[in-house]
Amino acid sequence: MSFAELIGPALTLLGASLAAALPGIGSAKGVGIVGEAAAGVITEDPDKFGKLLILQALPGTQGIYGLLSWFMIMNSSGLLAGNYDISWQTGLLYLLAALPIALGGLFSAIYQGKVSEAGVALVAQRPDQQVKGIIMSAMVETYAILALLATILAVLNIK
Repeated sequence: MSFAELIGPALTLLGASLAAALPGIGSAKGVGIVGEAAAGVITEDPDKFGKLLILQALPGTQGIYGLLSWFMIMNSSGLLAGNYDISWQTGLLYLLAALPIALGGLFSAIYQGKVSEAGVALVAQRPDQQVKGIIMSAMVETYAILALLATILAVLNIK
């Protein structure tokens, strides 16, 4: 294969990799933010662990969405089966299709971590208000889901 023939597969793989890596980075950051705050609360009151674990898990979903997008791009393009017959134009389309979840997942996970961190502070003072913290964090999740939907619809429409 010549270099020119690898541009399409390379662009496709770049898109798939960004779709998986950036939301994963955001999720790691978001989950870490919440974990640090939760650890402080748990040192004072270990019984709050279960309530805080839910808040910590929420920013991790973007990493899952990113991996799902990676599989969709790799499968739809044929790269997962070893097909390298992808034009540079199609590769560029896959790269562009990956951007909503790549960027939306990265930033929403970090901001969801910050909102969940505030939820940890809420639970520390008022454990009975845990659901409010979860709902506030889930509001950020909405935009990660919309980014995932945009990527899925774009990938499914690449011919």
